[in-house]
Amino acid sequence: MEKENKKLGLMALTALVISSSIGSGIFGIASDMAEGTSPGAAIAAWIITGAGVLMLCLSLTNIINKRPELSGIFSYATETFGPFGGFISGWGYWLSAWLGNIAFATIMMSALSYFIPALGDGSNLLSIIIASVILWMMCLVVNRGIESAAFLNTIITICKLVPLLLFAVAAIISFKADIFAAEFWGTVSGNFSLKDMVSQVNSSMMVLMWVFVGIEGAAMMSDRAVTKSTAGKATVLGLVGLLCVYLLLSLLPYGLMSRAEICELKQPTMAYLLSYIVGPWGAAFINIAMIISVAGCWLSWTMLPVETTLLMAKQNLLPKKFGEVNDKNVPTFSLIFMTALSQIFIFTLLFTDKAYNFAYSLCTAAIFVTWILVCVYQVKLSYENRGKKGEAGQLAIGLLGTVFYAWAIWASGIGFFLLCMLVYIIGIFLYVKAGKENGVEKIFSTKERIVIMFILIGAAISVYMLITGRIAV
Repeated sequence: MEKENKKLGLMALTALVISSSIGSGIFGIASDMAEGTSPGAAIAAWIITGAGVLMLCLSLTNIINKRPELSGIFSYATETFGPFGGFISGWGYWLSAWLGNIAFATIMMSALSYFIPALGDGSNLLSIIIASVILWMMCLVVNRGIESAAFLNTIITICKLVPLLLFAVAAIISFKADIFAAEFWGTVSGNFSLKDMVSQVNSSMMVLMWVFVGIEGAAMMSDRAVTKSTAGKATVLGLVGLLCVYLLLSLLPYGLMSRAEICELKQPTMAYLLSYIVGPWGAAFINIAMIISVAGCWLSWTMLPVETTLLMAKQNLLPKKFGEVNDKNVPTFSLIFMTALSQIFIFTLLFTDKAYNFAYSLCTAAIFVTWILVCVYQVKLSYENRGKKGEAGQLAIGLLGTVFYAWAIWASGIGFFLLCMLVYIIGIFLYVKAGKENGVEKIFSTKERIVIMFILIGAAISVYMLITGRIAV
């Protein structure tokens, strides 16, 4: 009975889905959206993205309910394509998690620069040094077995939601309909153009997908619900609520400034928008709250990739070294390996004009692999259960999700997706080592060798695109 009392009802679980999914992305989304998207196209982009993410959430909910014994989101790809498929999915999830920390580092430094101007835009040498110190401090804290306490999560949630509420209220009061309507379609004539809108929607896809990174964790909370049906309803309601929050907070700036003025603002954009409305204290308030929020998210996301590689090692997808834990039950080698790679990427931010955009674009591109493989397994599972009640609808959900994420990879810019292939090469060597440790005679099938060939070609193309400037850094 005591265990049952801890279960969450529909409203509580819906609120948890919303609060756990809001990250740092929403604080800087205004300038990223305004750079290539008008208000009208932004509304269309949010609706399309929300529908696609809903397919992912419904797929995860269905899979968890039907195959609760599967451990780790990458295990769905293992069920579909075998161990190498599981490795591809897990490595993408791991890669996305620690690349997200690079984005956290840059936007935290940018927020700190409001109080310490010498930090610039968050990607100069001083910013890199401070971010590196924090990075290794996070590594030390996690290695000592520190877990996210309830009070810490509460503080982080408050620091995320209170500034958003304050900004929303201030922006609604100051909203000017004439400014909002002036560039509603973003065309020279001011009239609707389908071609222009499609182009604008495509240009906003990466930033829209970035703010949904982490939604898969919210969809995997079914064990905390009163019933499985409650978990499904909460996921849908939570996503709708999240979409409303994102839509409101990304559209309100269009009624405060022109698109050109919004694009000129530093990150986090929301801080400088609030400063424009209420004065300097608004920017200080947003920046302080965001620094605390990002620090908490950074800590959580330092633990996430380590847990992923630990599970992968247990399933023989990575060398046993990644599964070795210390006396605090933390896989130290895996943690240091991830932190060292993060350090290398932090140094590369010295050579990019838009460090935050570059980091979150890589993070989002990496997780596309995991998301699309979830939807593919949804198709496989539903097809295997064809003929049973409701499976036709589940099959449609999986197919729509697969098509959406395939389109999202193309629309958001194939360059960042190909760039992730460089890190996959490192992973393939580790996968081979794991196979040898476990006595696997034939590590790759013919089809898997073809996949590896495409990964190598993709990595080579990404290097060419970097050199020729076709990937914006």
